[in-house]
Amino acid sequence: MSRALSPEELEAQEAEHRAELAKRASKLFSGRVDFLLSAPQLKFLPEPTVPEIAFCGRSNVGKSSLLNAITGRKAIARASVTPGRTQELNIFEVGDPTLFRLVDMPGYGFAKAPVKVVEKWKSLVKTYLRGRQVLHRTLMLVDSRHGLKDVDREMMKMLDETAVSYRVVLTKADKIKASALDAVAAKTAEEMAKHPAAFPELHITSAEKGMGIEELRAAVLGDAGV
Repeated sequence: MSRALSPEELEAQEAEHRAELAKRASKLFSGRVDFLLSAPQLKFLPEPTVPEIAFCGRSNVGKSSLLNAITGRKAIARASVTPGRTQELNIFEVGDPTLFRLVDMPGYGFAKAPVKVVEKWKSLVKTYLRGRQVLHRTLMLVDSRHGLKDVDREMMKMLDETAVSYRVVLTKADKIKASALDAVAAKTAEEMAKHPAAFPELHITSAEKGMGIEELRAAVLGDAGV
């Protein structure tokens, strides 16, 4: 009969697992990562044959920069997403053959968007979240400089209601002082605890400085289950 591991041994085992996952993730993302298509409706999405990890966040939260940082590309998101695609689901494939897909969801929180545009966004996103069985996890990006806004809370509520597990990711962490970042992180974590679908771990990142990118990349790989 094997003995139970001590807390220190369990922690060391977990650290080793994360390091191995980070190594695998780095190798995988250094390979094939290609833009596949933009889907204005679910019927245009590719066949649900591989896991999907979705990215969502307010407009100007730094989603493209984070996608570029995670995939190790300079401008894969910008190169693929033209102005006409801002209200569509943008799909990227990872691996050769494809192991999983990254789904760039349209930004929310448009200050002056027409009602029809907002309703179209809500319809597309809700339908995707409810109807995509291969969606393994959603990453909800929040600007560190501002913390959670009401539109973010609405998104968290939507994710809770659709029972989609999500990670909260603070972006642009290099843009504010460490003390302010700590305060935002603490407040964000406190709110996350109130949401049943929120993953308990908060990610703090900076695409520009590379902060937290390796850990988030490993988390994406783990969530995809590959």
